[in-house]
Amino acid sequence: MTTSTGALPRSASFEEWEKARMRLLSKEKVVTRAMDELAAERRRLPMVPVEEEFTFTGGEGEVSLIDLFQGRRQLIVYCAMLEAGAKPCEGCSMVMDNVGHNLAHVHARDTTFVFTSPAPQAEIVALQKRMGWNAQWYTDHGRRFADAFGAGTGFAVNVFIRDDENRVYRTYFTTARGGELFDTHFRLLDLTPFGRQETWEDTPAGRPQTPPYEWWRLHDDYGT
Repeated sequence: MTTSTGALPRSASFEEWEKARMRLLSKEKVVTRAMDELAAERRRLPMVPVEEEFTFTGGEGEVSLIDLFQGRRQLIVYCAMLEAGAKPCEGCSMVMDNVGHNLAHVHARDTTFVFTSPAPQAEIVALQKRMGWNAQWYTDHGRRFADAFGAGTGFAVNVFIRDDENRVYRTYFTTARGGELFDTHFRLLDLTPFGRQETWEDTPAGRPQTPPYEWWRLHDDYGT
């Protein structure tokens, strides 16, 4: 366990704190409504047909893109950064840590969420066993899928929908900080006086900060 040291917030009476909190709350509500509006606009994006065929390897063997839907109407694919023989990406690992039982709730709304990576299944399964992950994770042969859908050498999130004839369409894409939508740990840290404690943040003087990415670890590596 580590202890953060740094300047504490200014002390105030309850009345002063409550007034400041209510001013902040009014701004938080504006952001919440703006996020609702963005989600509504996202739902109205057009869709693009996926013409190319893609194959993957999973626990059940060779599968196609339509198989990743697992019979559901919608599909979210997170292209994770795990090459054959490579060290796991700490950021992608944080995402996987945050999935947990969320899958059951996503499945209840006719949506499947999976990971893909170029690494072979033997390496993927070994990492899942070590970390306690149970989300389905497929091998993307030769990075064909990642390259076709914007991941490049990094990560990407793509959303697809299928029609009644099993034709697949792409509806959404994000990468970079768009991936933070999965990161509950950042949402929790953002509630605290010290925040994420990263140098890019607008933080009062004297608060602890380190460069982004530097502190990130696989969850069983903290404290080693």
